[in-house]
Amino acid sequence: MPSAIVYVIFCVVTLAVGILGFILGHLHRKKTAEATINSAEEEARRILSEAIKNAEAQKKEMLLEAKDEIHHLRTEADKELRERRAEIQRQERRLMQKEETLDRKMDNLEAKEEKLNKRSREIEQKLEEIEELKKNQISLLERISGFTTEQAKEYLLNSLDSELTHEKAVKIMDFEAQFKEEADRYARDIIVQAIQRCAVDHSSESTVSVVELPNDEMKGRIIGREGRNIRALETATGVDLIIDDTPEAITLSCFDPIRREVARIALEKLIADGRIHPARIEEMVEKAEAEVNNTIKQEGERAMLEAGIHNLHPELVKLLGKLHYRTSYGQNVLKHSLEVCYLAGLMAAELDEDIDLAKRAGLLHDIGKALDYEHDGSHIQLGVEVAKKYKENEAVIHAIQAHHGDVEPKSVIACLVQAADAISAARPGARRENLENYIKRLEKLEEIANSFEGVDRSYAIQAGREIRIMVKPEVISDDQMVLVARDIVKRIESDLDYPGQIKVHLIRENRAIDYAK
Repeated sequence: MPSAIVYVIFCVVTLAVGILGFILGHLHRKKTAEATINSAEEEARRILSEAIKNAEAQKKEMLLEAKDEIHHLRTEADKELRERRAEIQRQERRLMQKEETLDRKMDNLEAKEEKLNKRSREIEQKLEEIEELKKNQISLLERISGFTTEQAKEYLLNSLDSELTHEKAVKIMDFEAQFKEEADRYARDIIVQAIQRCAVDHSSESTVSVVELPNDEMKGRIIGREGRNIRALETATGVDLIIDDTPEAITLSCFDPIRREVARIALEKLIADGRIHPARIEEMVEKAEAEVNNTIKQEGERAMLEAGIHNLHPELVKLLGKLHYRTSYGQNVLKHSLEVCYLAGLMAAELDEDIDLAKRAGLLHDIGKALDYEHDGSHIQLGVEVAKKYKENEAVIHAIQAHHGDVEPKSVIACLVQAADAISAARPGARRENLENYIKRLEKLEEIANSFEGVDRSYAIQAGREIRIMVKPEVISDDQMVLVARDIVKRIESDLDYPGQIKVHLIRENRAIDYAK
């Protein structure tokens, strides 16, 4: 019992202590919180006060800066305005000065115009006086000379014409000398003129080959899808394929006869094989080139053996073989070279000259024609160059150079080759020109020459390659010879169709005849 009371008392005391502690703790926390709140409020008031002070300071600073900026801008604007006003004033002063200058110039121009008008009136008056004086002088001259104005003009023109004839001849000779100095360009012009005159006559036969087809369906196969086969063939051979409405035929066109022959052989092989595509085309073109090269070699060796010529350089033999495919006005150049070789040898034997040298020069005289499709220059220049390159005899080189009269022949061999070339090329039937046309051309040539005043007689020689004209010395003077020759040349070029070129040779001679009695 007493222990229970003690326990209750202990519990009551403990509870009272706990309540008292709680109350004291609550009061302590309340005081602490109030103190913290008071300090925070004081700190907030302090921070707000400082912020207000800082904001006022910044506001004052910004107002000062704004005032400074406004003052600066106002100063700049005033300065710019003053400068513009000054510039406007300067421009106004310049304009006023220009106006004053223009006014002075206008006054000067008006004064000058008045002077010019006065001068013009004086000149017109003097011109009238001069015209009147001229009429009087002409009348006086007509009375003194006994000639009218027209008769005097005719007399002066006739005298001037005779005096200027020499001047014109000298000028023409000067121009010809200038042309000779520009030999390369002049030679190209001559070649172009020769092509224009001659290409139409023979290009259709000497630059075109026709390949026969088994049927017209083959044309489509040769063209190929989107033209790839025909493009491949043209690219590989350098030849133009002309596929038109001609039944069962294709035309090959190219100025190089060797490329045209390669294309012809390759196309025939492709047609026979039946397989036509770009790879096969390249293969057949290579085979055709090999076949043509073999033919060239064989033809060159055959020509060398037929001519009885030995020790030719292999490259010259190859060039001879290329002449097998070369034609000149329808005449095969290799056959023509062999013919010149035989003729030169025969004439050399008659004259007791070196037969082998004459035949060698005759065989090689047109060797440059194997190169003229590939290189610039005439076949004579190319022939001389290639003969020198392969160490040919000097007599052979000179014969090549002189066989068309480009240089004067200085040896019997050169004269023989020149004559043999003229015989082989110019004889009727050798080239594409029948006898009737040949005779008509010579007659027309002489007719043109005889139509000129002062021509006594004319002779077409060397199968129409040269015309010799005898002129009357009492009608045509030495100075007039140049003019007449040029007029005849122009007339021949405009009225006559002819192969190659024609040499116009005028001859004037005076003869004195007397008799001793």
